[in-house]
Amino acid sequence: MENKDLPIPQGKYLPAVRHADLVYTSGMTPRINGELIYAGKIEASMPPEHYKAAVELATQNAIKAAKACLEDHEKISQILQLNVFLNTEEGFTSHPKIADFASAEIIKNLGIDSIGSRAAIGVASLPSNATVEITLIGRVI
Repeated sequence: MENKDLPIPQGKYLPAVRHADLVYTSGMTPRINGELIYAGKIEASMPPEHYKAAVELATQNAIKAAKACLEDHEKISQILQLNVFLNTEEGFTSHPKIADFASAEIIKNLGIDSIGSRAAIGVASLPSNATVEITLIGRVI
């Protein structure tokens, strides 16, 4: 993967690091070439599908960051932990429905057997007012 395809850090950190057969990603927001594409609170009055593209983009960025830690002959066999942080308005309760878009993106990119544990967490704010932030831990084979 070319470096131009990698998520651009918004601070002093690496997009992902590897230890033995594990890859840990930093928090990935829905950015393209460093530009935030989706910002703002997730509203209870909007259908979950309204946020699908934001979640998919942030998840794709996390997958790209993780894959950048691989050697040519390696792959990510399983996502051991997926964290989906959602910038939600007070009273929002449909976290799992929106987090399912991240799970689906992982399955699409890494296969049905790759999905592992997950947390869907509503927060009061995210960096740059991003709609979503994704982190993952992947196992390499």
